[in-house]
Amino acid sequence: MMTALLRTALTGFLLASIPATAALAYDPASSSISGNYLAGRSAAKLRDNGSASDYLTNALKADAGNPVLIEKIFLLELSEGNLSKAEEFATEVLKFNSQQRMARIVLGLKDFKGRRYVEARKNFEQSAYTPVGELTSWLLTAWSYAGEGELNQALKALDRLDTNESFANFKVFHEALIADYLGNSIRAEASYKKANEAAGTSLRIVQAYGNFLERNNRASEAQALYRAYLENDDNPLIDEALAASPKGDKPTPFIASPTEGAAEALFSLSTSMTDDQSIDAALLYIQLGISLGADDDIMYTLLGDTYESMKRYDKALAAYANVPATSPLHVNAQMEEAVALQHLDRKDEALTMLKSIVAADPKNYDAIVTLGNLYRANSDFANAAATYDQAIALLENPGPGNWRIFYYDGISHERIKQWDVAEKQFRKALELSPNESSVLNYLGYSMIEKKINLQEALEMVKKAVEMKPNDGYITDSLGWAYFQLGDYEQAVIYCEKAVDLLPADPIIAEHLGDAYWRTGRSLEAKFQWQHAKDNKPEPEDLKRIEDKLKNGLPPEQPPVTPAQNAAPKTNG
Repeated sequence: MMTALLRTALTGFLLASIPATAALAYDPASSSISGNYLAGRSAAKLRDNGSASDYLTNALKADAGNPVLIEKIFLLELSEGNLSKAEEFATEVLKFNSQQRMARIVLGLKDFKGRRYVEARKNFEQSAYTPVGELTSWLLTAWSYAGEGELNQALKALDRLDTNESFANFKVFHEALIADYLGNSIRAEASYKKANEAAGTSLRIVQAYGNFLERNNRASEAQALYRAYLENDDNPLIDEALAASPKGDKPTPFIASPTEGAAEALFSLSTSMTDDQSIDAALLYIQLGISLGADDDIMYTLLGDTYESMKRYDKALAAYANVPATSPLHVNAQMEEAVALQHLDRKDEALTMLKSIVAADPKNYDAIVTLGNLYRANSDFANAAATYDQAIALLENPGPGNWRIFYYDGISHERIKQWDVAEKQFRKALELSPNESSVLNYLGYSMIEKKINLQEALEMVKKAVEMKPNDGYITDSLGWAYFQLGDYEQAVIYCEKAVDLLPADPIIAEHLGDAYWRTGRSLEAKFQWQHAKDNKPEPEDLKRIEDKLKNGLPPEQPPVTPAQNAAPKTNG
């Protein structure tokens, strides 16, 4: 999901073809400069940043002062959270690249933590030459002025963000936080209100504004704010705040120091970096936020989530393990640990962990759903169905946001051949959210396979294709619907497109072969069936495909017409 260090085409080819563990089974101490360099780049490509740093550090010993190595090691140490080493390398980086943005931010934060705010601002200002650099620089600069008690100067720094409309929410939220920290309640409330109006679904805005209201003897307003948030999104932090509020104890300030404010700025920035190109930078910002020591539970949760997005599940496990047992996010972290264990193929451990969570709290809907997801991922559809049924029983009034569990439950029941239950759950999912292409496709395709309700099934799949025209599976479903209806020319059109979209799928290739056969294109049909066989189908599918290669399709039976298919069935 992220940008990676560049490698030569030859190195990329060689290292992409062997497992990650093999690529890193390399002794840096006994290797050449080039060997360490290539191994380090390979490790970085695999996002094994710790190993990458070790290899490149060894290369640096033999090539002291190499600016490329120094800069790469700096970023790798920072991504690993080794701040003391990152600070050392940042100083070296600036000797040959005085505008290296992250080096300036790292050294600026070092000064910030030492309350050397003037020196910190000099570094921050020199990092403000890209949009994200500007946003980072002026947020941290504002908090440095807050550290000096200078509200007006802090607000002027935030005014520098007016040059970019996308910075507006950051600006108004940190205006509120700084005014609140410095005791200007009137300015704080005005900014909190504005932030809440602009982004009321933001967890941190609701937490901070509710905290402000409670500290200013307006607990009932805070509770209303919490309830409004929970109507749209369940969150253990808001649950805890709502439960504690009626007791009358005022919470500690949401931001109690400039360092916490700077950490919140880094948190705000890292959560906005969600695309493939920026998640590496998000990791750096999270590590910097953790180094400031504020809100460990939420920062480590975000760190674990980021590592999961990077598919570094071992690192995700370590991050989630740092969420304190006393935190409202602890159970959530355990659930994510279970998901990471599943990805690491430690399936029994994953199931054991989730079962223990559910046993401790049989009404934990999210944990039960996650357990069902793991059963389904392991193709244990009987247990998946039973577990999803358990979760559904907890829903008093299912809403649009619950469509997915009915869909997953339908899949599980369909796979254990309980079609009546499966169809009911699919239709419930569509009742809750009528335009879900995945449900339309699965239900439509299933009915096509069973040769029931073919006209309805055809319309469902057509609708799904309109919504996702470049989805190979859905396109194949439409081609297969036409095949079942005997419209083989149309079947060929959509099955060909599906094969273009997903050329490695054996069943889609098989379907195209069937369509070719029925249109008299027997050589092309056998080519597609051979292609399906070569793509390693499941054993039961392989037997059917091999029979087609040997014997072709049986003589055509009159297709079931939609009108006949839609006729009511008689009893007995």
